[in-house]
Amino acid sequence: MHMLIVDDEPLARQRLIRMIERFDGYEVVGEAANGIEAVAAIDKFDPDIVLLDVRMPGEDGLEAAGKISAMPEPPAVIFCTAYDEYALEAFKTLAVGYLLKPVQEQQLLDALEKAQKVNKVQRNAATAEKVPDGQRQNIAAKTRKGVELIAIAGVQCFIADQKYVTVKHATGETLIDDTLKELEQEFPALFLRVHRNALVAIKEIEALERTGSGQFELRLKSTDYRPTVSRRHVSNVRELLSRL
Repeated sequence: MHMLIVDDEPLARQRLIRMIERFDGYEVVGEAANGIEAVAAIDKFDPDIVLLDVRMPGEDGLEAAGKISAMPEPPAVIFCTAYDEYALEAFKTLAVGYLLKPVQEQQLLDALEKAQKVNKVQRNAATAEKVPDGQRQNIAAKTRKGVELIAIAGVQCFIADQKYVTVKHATGETLIDDTLKELEQEFPALFLRVHRNALVAIKEIEALERTGSGQFELRLKSTDYRPTVSRRHVSNVRELLSRL
């Protein structure tokens, strides 16, 4: 995987490069000191992944990420910053990671491995239903690794359990702060309520099946997990399937 390092501090760039040199399968092909240089370097080197600082002189990382996400085939972006207050802005871009400095080696490796998987999800999503303009492209979740950005395009379903909501997505499962009601209102064209405790990505729905106990379940395209469909929502699911 080819990588671009973007940071206005040369020492910070060198530290990341030394880490990456210890990882198999990753190669730093270029460096940049600000957002303008980053966009030019992407055109020149065509990296798979960009490690991007936020606060830089001139064009900052958030501005650069906005331009990167608008590219026809954008690289995956992982923010590396000393400031956690920019996470909400970061998830509006196609960023797949948000690491706080000083970046730890294992956290960086985890983010790089995730970036490879999400890149595939985003490419596949280009031919699937897209997130409408003005809506979030990612959901931010605070985890032990820092702030994790989950691409909406890779979400399979949201499951509520008491006061917690778990998002099941292409790279695993993550607890989030959003409620099902908030998510349903924000993404009515992308997710369908199938149970008081479940929202399912419409593009994931493959079939409605009845179990031996008489319950209804959904068969999804990219996961073995089978969400339960409550009886009051069965008709909505059947109507949707008739239109797919």
